[in-house]
Amino acid sequence: MITATTHTFRLAQVFTISRGSKTEARVITAAVTRGGITGHGECVPYARYGETPESVLSQIATLPPKIDRTALQQALPAGAARNAVDCALWDWQAKASGKRVWQLANLPAPRPCLTAFTLSLDTPDAMRAAAQANAHRPILKIKLGTPDDMPRLEAVRQGAPKSRILIDANEGWTAEIYADLAPHLVRLGVALVEQPLPAGADDSLAEIARPLPVCADESCHDRASLPALRGKYDVVNIKLDKTGGLTEALALRDAARAAGFGIMVGCMVGSSLAMAPATLVAQGADHVDLDGPLLLAEDRPHPMFYNADGIHAPSRDLWG
Repeated sequence: MITATTHTFRLAQVFTISRGSKTEARVITAAVTRGGITGHGECVPYARYGETPESVLSQIATLPPKIDRTALQQALPAGAARNAVDCALWDWQAKASGKRVWQLANLPAPRPCLTAFTLSLDTPDAMRAAAQANAHRPILKIKLGTPDDMPRLEAVRQGAPKSRILIDANEGWTAEIYADLAPHLVRLGVALVEQPLPAGADDSLAEIARPLPVCADESCHDRASLPALRGKYDVVNIKLDKTGGLTEALALRDAARAAGFGIMVGCMVGSSLAMAPATLVAQGADHVDLDGPLLLAEDRPHPMFYNADGIHAPSRDLWG
């Protein structure tokens, strides 16, 4: 039996990107029950990709109750619905076998990974204050994507002079804006810029200088995305809600590495249940952004553990 339900988690504070703001994370929890054992997985429907909680629930409802992971890859497209079910099937298999998911996948036990902490888009003064409050964190990811981003970036660097900075423009710039900003990003020690131009309108990235690594987020979903990224991007951001689950995420990571891309592992704003499988993909990644639970005011029971070493492997009680 496969069931799916909606859960809502309050955010610790308003979270804003170039496309809008949110005060809660609305997620879908899939449950696979067989032989008295239940596995769980979580996804975050994303409007940017034409998803709603209702559409994801409808997709999951179409699945036959005994579907396996292999058949699932063909039954649903890459996206949130397939992610929740794929991760629930992994969790069910781990519980049924008495093994951890990484053992089932022939992977080493996951080690802690340093993760970025995200500062949402705000006024320069507010972003400076947020940076100061989080200046102890080794990596900060800042949301930008407007024509007036330089004061924000300068303010964050002033607030957190020692932190490594990643930038996510969320498709908010033009080629002209990015070309103007790029030298300043280098000057301020930015390590990576994520999706500066809109997906589908990013061909100019192959024609302009890329003085720092450029990461594909909205332009990269699964392995089928990779050929179109050559010459335009240096890094791909792997998110399970885009790949459609852990199965494809692991395959995408291997294919991207083989094609010469750097690896970033990211997340939507979700609970610890969504982060748990992503920690397997994050092993050895160049950049990790699995801070979803750190942005919440409430979380799942048995949440992911974070400390100075980063995000740790999930407990059996949570997932896998």
